[in-house]
Order: sequence, then C-alpha cells, then structure tokens
Amino acid sequence: MSPAIAAATAETQEHQALRKAVAALGQKYGRAYLSRVAREGGHPDELWADAAELGYLGVNLPEEYGGGGGGIAELSIVLEELGAAGCPLLMMVVSPAICGTVISRFGTEAQKQAWLPGLADGTRTMAFGITEPDAGSNSHRITTTARRDGDDWVLTGRKVFISGVDIADATLIVGRTEDAGSGRLKPCLFIVPREAPGFTRSVIDMELQAAEKQFELVLDEVRLPADALVGDEDAGLLQLFAGLNPERIMTAAFAIGMGRYALAQAVDYAKTRQVWKEPIGAHQAVAHPLAQAHIELELARLMMQKAAALYDAGDDMGAGEAANMAKYAAGEACVRAVDQSVHTLGGNGLTREYGLASLITASRVARIAPVSREMILNFVSHQTLGLPKSY
Repeated sequence: MSPAIAAATAETQEHQALRKAVAALGQKYGRAYLSRVAREGGHPDELWADAAELGYLGVNLPEEYGGGGGGIAELSIVLEELGAAGCPLLMMVVSPAICGTVISRFGTEAQKQAWLPGLADGTRTMAFGITEPDAGSNSHRITTTARRDGDDWVLTGRKVFISGVDIADATLIVGRTEDAGSGRLKPCLFIVPREAPGFTRSVIDMELQAAEKQFELVLDEVRLPADALVGDEDAGLLQLFAGLNPERIMTAAFAIGMGRYALAQAVDYAKTRQVWKEPIGAHQAVAHPLAQAHIELELARLMMQKAAALYDAGDDMGAGEAANMAKYAAGEACVRAVDQSVHTLGGNGLTREYGLASLITASRVARIAPVSREMILNFVSHQTLGLPKSY
C-alpha cells in the first residue's frame, strides 16, 4: 500500500503491521476453535491469554499502567482482524474499550492502579451494565438508582443482556443519583464486585451460539464504599458517553471482521466451486453481490476509522456522530455480507463444515446491540439534521 493510500485510509505503517500481526494470531485459532469453545460452554481463555501476552488487549490503555499507549484506533484493528480470522473476542468491546477507557480517563489514581494493569495484561476483566428491561440502553430512562447512606452508596435495580458477568471480576454499573440542587436524577458509574452481597445474576437462554453468556442482573440494596464511584458525580453523562463511543466503534470493528470472514469464505468457494465447467464466481449474479458486500464493508471501515481518529483526538462530540454512523454502517454491511455469503454457498452455507450458518444469527447482533439501528437513525435525524424529536 502506497503512503498516499495509507494516509487516505488512516492506515499508518504501524497500523498495517499491527493488522498483520493480529491476523497471524487469529489464523492460529480460527473459527473452528471459537465454535468448539462455545459448544462446550467454555471461554476462549487460550486466545485471550495469547492476545494479552502480545499486548493486544491493552493496546489502548496508558503505558504507565501496563498498556500500549495507543487508542481506540489500535484496539479496533485488533478486534477486526480477530473477527476476520473467525475468532473475535466480544469481551474486548467491554473490558478494555468501555471500562478501561472510562477508568483511565476519569478514575481516581487508586482505581487506575487497581484495574488498568490487570485489564491491560488480561488477568482481570470487567463487564458493563447499562441495559434495563424497560429502558433498553436509554440512559435517560434508567431506573437503577444509587443513594447515599453515610459514606457508602446503596444500589437497587435490574439490568439485562449484560455480557460476561460470570467471568468478570466486577461490573461497571450505570445507575442514577439524585442531584442535590434540582432533585433530578443523573447517570453515574459504579464498580460493583462480582461477589458483592445483593448482586445476583441469572443466565439468559439465547439462541445465539457464543462463548460469552448473557445475564440478567439484580441489584438488591448492594452496598458499596464511596470509592466505588468512578469519576465526578456531577459529570456522569460525559463519563458515560466516553465509554459508549468506544463501544460503538468496537461494535463496528466486530461487525466488519465478521463480514470479512464470511465474505472470504464465499469468495474462496466462488473461485473453486465449478458448475458447467467454470467457477460460479464467473457469473455476475454471483460476483456482483459479493463485490457490493466488499464495497460496503470497506465504506463502513472508513467511517469506523474516522470515528476512532476523532475519539483518540479528544473530540467527543464529533466522535459521537461518527461512532453511531460507523456502528450503523457496519451492522448493515455485516448482515448483507453474511446473507450473501450463505446464498453463495447454497446448501453448504448451512453446514457446520463451512461455519457460516451460525453467523446468520450472530450478524444481527450488530444491528441490535449495543443500540438499535432505529435509535441511531433517531440520533442522526435529531443531532445531525436538526429535525424535531419523535419521542
């Protein structure tokens, strides 16, 4: 890739080298490994440990706490390339991207010392709890509340579709506290240890085949010390979106990687599968939809790169718009790439041998989570186009 093209796509030589190195790690494991782990009800511990040892899990965290000193741009490359190899690590979206970012930007020195080295080297993980049964991920409708009791905080509420709580040492919970002046509720973030009294979890039975399980959480008068609060109580919304923007960027990386994996399987099949003495890829009805899927994935990646660059430059407002657009574009591109790849393989696209059938369900995740495509359209229509709110 020429320097001019690399600059135009925001791909430095360091980024290209990182892609190549992570791709090599991904090829060592691949789709078969992740599928086996999911079927057996385990976790991709070996891949997680190898990624941590190579410095990939903490590439976005500060060097003084054991991280790589990079940003979300680098972390998104890691997740995309693992996804393109068929073995994405979903907890990367949560632990280093959301929780690591929030703590590194807003945590106390004690919180940074306690959490960032472990998040960087993979020995500690943290889940993220925002979604609620009646509020979804709408931070303005969250009902989980935190009240002061002396020097402590007491949390009460419920969360749903929270990933990896069983393996996480703690969960970063989004609650709401009452503003002393106005009496209005405002979002705040709390570190809740996995075994905290009153903090219980139950597995949600999902059709989706994934190593990372989903949980419903109940917080029943969970008592936390004062230092469980992350950052400034009066800057909760700013701190929350400092975690949600990386979440959207990393979800885009997850989707792009998945789409690339599916497309690669389809392209290889279209080159080698022969009907009437020529590869099926020679027919435009097969070739053109695959080309279109490739174009859409590349366009989504460009928006993801823009979002990551804006975020890493400290432009939270600009990153918010771009991150939402990147997540939307990547989710749509991923679904279409998977769908077309399955169609290209025909009946083989539904066999376990080719590993595409399970992606039919998995690809929809990027449309639904962590925020639905409709809520992104609401965001763009209100915030970007200035149209009146519909709700």
